[in-house]
Amino acid sequence: MHLKVLDETTLNGLDFFLRDIWVECCGHASIFTIGGVNYCSFEDRFFLEDENMNFRLCDILGAGMKFRYWYDFGSTTELILRVVGGIQEVPKGEPIQIMARNKAPQYTCEVCGAEATQVCCQCIYKDEGWVCERCAAQHGCGEDMLLPVVNSPRVGICGYCGSSSTADYSPV
Repeated sequence: MHLKVLDETTLNGLDFFLRDIWVECCGHASIFTIGGVNYCSFEDRFFLEDENMNFRLCDILGAGMKFRYWYDFGSTTELILRVVGGIQEVPKGEPIQIMARNKAPQYTCEVCGAEATQVCCQCIYKDEGWVCERCAAQHGCGEDMLLPVVNSPRVGICGYCGSSSTADYSPV
């Protein structure tokens, strides 16, 4: 995914955006790691050296920099992010804009070969459990273990069911 981000946007704003569009399932903690510093979405007495996410992107990122984002520390999703160009201003009222996004991967039903629309949140760890609507009732783990196939790195993980993508992304 390629984003255009308002120069005043904070890590909190970017975290909120990533959660809404790609990863949020159950309110798990998240961390950005930039230049060896962790910026956490939570306060923990064991991680006192970590920073909060109230930093503006323009103050800590520059063109060409790579940094990491982790969401959920039980079934962790890790994203590697890169600043492609200089941080520049975007039109007011639109702090984060999606400029381009990947085409959703296609999965096939392991029973009949049709397009999979659901995945088992238990079997996915064995790279299995992809089923279509028709074959879902036959899945051995039960239909209550199935999650929708969505365009996200968290497909089939924890309780992730897809983006709400209706939030207003505040830059602060």
